[in-house]
Amino acid sequence: MDKSVATAPKEPSVRTIKKVRIGRNTYSRAEIWVGVLLLVPSIVFLVFTFVIPVVQVIELSLTNFNMATGEMSFVGVRNYEYLLGNDRFWLAMWNTCKYSAAKLIFDTSLALFIAVQLDKNVPLKKFLRSTYFAPVVVPMVASSLIWIWFYDPQVGPFNQILSFLGLPQLKWLYSEKTAMISILLFSIWKGLGYNVVLFLSGLQNISDSYLEAARLDGANEWKLFWKVKFPLLRPITNFVVIMCIINSFKVFTEINVMTPDGGPLGSTLLIVNYIYEQAFTNGRMGRASAAALLLFVVIFILTQIRSAMDARKSVDYE
Repeated sequence: MDKSVATAPKEPSVRTIKKVRIGRNTYSRAEIWVGVLLLVPSIVFLVFTFVIPVVQVIELSLTNFNMATGEMSFVGVRNYEYLLGNDRFWLAMWNTCKYSAAKLIFDTSLALFIAVQLDKNVPLKKFLRSTYFAPVVVPMVASSLIWIWFYDPQVGPFNQILSFLGLPQLKWLYSEKTAMISILLFSIWKGLGYNVVLFLSGLQNISDSYLEAARLDGANEWKLFWKVKFPLLRPITNFVVIMCIINSFKVFTEINVMTPDGGPLGSTLLIVNYIYEQAFTNGRMGRASAAALLLFVVIFILTQIRSAMDARKSVDYE
């Protein structure tokens, strides 16, 4: 009798993979470790470029740090009290708000208008696109120096044109009544092309099926824009508006080059120029840090308000 007994092959043992639940999703430990390793470079970069500088600025804002002597003493909230009671600080903040509001309105609306026109079949379309974007690539200091010559009351082309048209000449950068307008015109010219490219890319990504359906329903070009194109441009518009707010509140170079020391009677003094003045002209790094934090709070509040408005519009649209 054969004692050998046929036995079925054993199935390979399957190791139980432990799962970890995070929120509503479940991940394996290997997936979590991979995610952590991929996030480490970004976290390190964020810590060294944002977290540490912010902590240092908060620390400096609570001290009286003199750059000339290197002495530092803790003063608590005195720097904030000084800023909130300083007329020059409020002048800089008011000028910044006026400048930002005007630039946001004119820059965004003009860029959208030009992008809509360039999206049509117009002559020299490629040349016009390059022309509008050209000022963006010109260095800020170089373009500022060129526009200083444009604004020259004696030999500047702008006054020559006004004189040719029989209009009164202006002092442009050298008068408190026109200095801010002059800076605003330059800023719109300098950054217009970037927003035009963004809007134009959004318009060209709109599917032709939406436009054809609207035309079949009898929509003219005006209704086609407001009912179809403009709603589909909402993500681009939100990005342009938020970036315009942020960039307007941190304008510095053109002001410092074209109207040093805040222009005539402080008419072009903006908040970043005030921060620079406190830090490197007066040597008050603590006050400059406090002003920088207040600027950060203002920008954060404005961007959050804009994001909340957009989220509410999205819910209503749905």
